[in-house]
Formats: sequence, structure tokens, C-alpha cells
Amino acid sequence: MAELDTSDALMPRVLTFLSSLLERVAESNDLNRRFDSQKISIFHGLTRPTISIHSYLQRIFKYANCSPSCFVVAYVYLDRFTQSQPLLPINSFNVHRLLITSVMVSAKFMDDLYYNNAYYAKVGGINTAEMNLLEVDFLFGLSFQLNVTPTTFHTYCSYLQNEMLLQSPLDTPKPIIKIHCCFNEDESTHQKELAV
Repeated sequence: MAELDTSDALMPRVLTFLSSLLERVAESNDLNRRFDSQKISIFHGLTRPTISIHSYLQRIFKYANCSPSCFVVAYVYLDRFTQSQPLLPINSFNVHRLLITSVMVSAKFMDDLYYNNAYYAKVGGINTAEMNLLEVDFLFGLSFQLNVTPTTFHTYCSYLQNEMLLQSPLDTPKPIIKIHCCFNEDESTHQKELAV
């Protein structure tokens, strides 16, 4: 157990915030999935992965060697993807595949050095052919809109930092988050589109 605590200390805080937010979004959408019409996609697994979102992000961080800013950009991509695919909300059956794909796409766009799809597939626990299909589907879902302005980047960073304020030390019910995690990218308004 001490090893896990040590690796938690080395993991950037942005990943802790991101995993906390995604866990809440997935749980909320799992509860609402019986009432909402949802599309099944290539990102859906047949069963829920046994690894937690937090542990999965730890694994990606440990082996992918991408910068912490890649995880913020991956979060921007996840939000864009869910906004453009309203029938495909983040839930516990698709969040892991969406995460590994968004981080890989982000690393390819942001970092000078990155690993190939076969390596990311191994890190993510899937095969290379599936990783390739996920990447293509994700890019088309984003309409290839990969550029993230500095203002948008800082807005998402701020939102992730404020995410911890939503965490209560008491076991009080948390607000339900429907689909969108973040913001409208119209930089003239900077308005939140958080559906509570």
C-alpha cells in the first residue's frame, strides 16, 4: 500500500482532479442511462473495467511519459467529443477507452516526442487494431478540431482546480453532472456549460 501512496505523490494534481471529475460524470451517467437514449459505440466495453479511473490515469501517466498539459488538452478533447456526440455520454463502460484515446491524440498533437499506437494500446490494455479504430473514430467525432487556444487551456485548468471544491469531506450527495464537463469555447464569453 505504501507504493501506491508514493506514486500518488508523484502524480500531478491535475490527474487527481481529472479522475475525480470523470468518476463523478461516469457514475451520474450510469444512473441516468436507463432513462436517456444512449448510443453504443466502439468505445463501449462489454463489461466495466476492473481498474479505477484514478489507477488507469496513474498507469497512463507512468508509462506514456506525456506532459501534464497533455492531460488537460485530453480533457478538452473529451469535452468536445461529448458535446458533438450527445448520445454518447461518458460512462463506466466507455471512459477508459475514451481516456487512452484522448491522451494519445493529445500527446501526438502537443508533444514533440510520443509513442506509437501499439505502445498506447499496450498501456491501455487493448490491441493495436482497436487502438487504431478508436483514434480514427475519436478524430472524426472531434471533426479534427485539435487546436486548443491558450485561453481555453487556462479555463479548463481553472475548472479542474475548482473541481476539488465540489468534493465535500462529508458523504453528502453530489450534484448530478449530465454530459458536459466544461465550457463553451467562445472566448468572448467564457461561460460554463455545466449541466447540473
